[in-house]
Amino acid sequence: QAQLVESGGGLVQPGGSLRLSCEASKRGFAFTAMAWYRQAPGKERELVASIVGGGITNYADSVKGRFSISRNKAFNSVYLQMNSLEPSDTAVYYCKAVSGPIEYWGQGTQVTVSA
Repeated sequence: QAQLVESGGGLVQPGGSLRLSCEASKRGFAFTAMAWYRQAPGKERELVASIVGGGITNYADSVKGRFSISRNKAFNSVYLQMNSLEPSDTAVYYCKAVSGPIEYWGQGTQVTVSA
């Protein structure tokens, strides 16, 4: 069973940047799709960005032009480059990976955008 380990969250000022990373804890896993979700206090979890094996990406309208999702060649790690961060981006960010019918989730990493 895969475990996803996230890193890169933290506190940043508005307009700043952060890079989130998500890696499978065990070698040998290759996923067919990976994605980043986020959940702000009092709100439902929402899709931020996703990437599939062919490299096709999808973004929430609220982050288009500011965030960029990428993966490694083995497709067992995914990254989220976040630029021009806004206070509304404050949330816990979760990594999701799909392998066949199974979905794996990371434990979440806090991103706080505040002056």
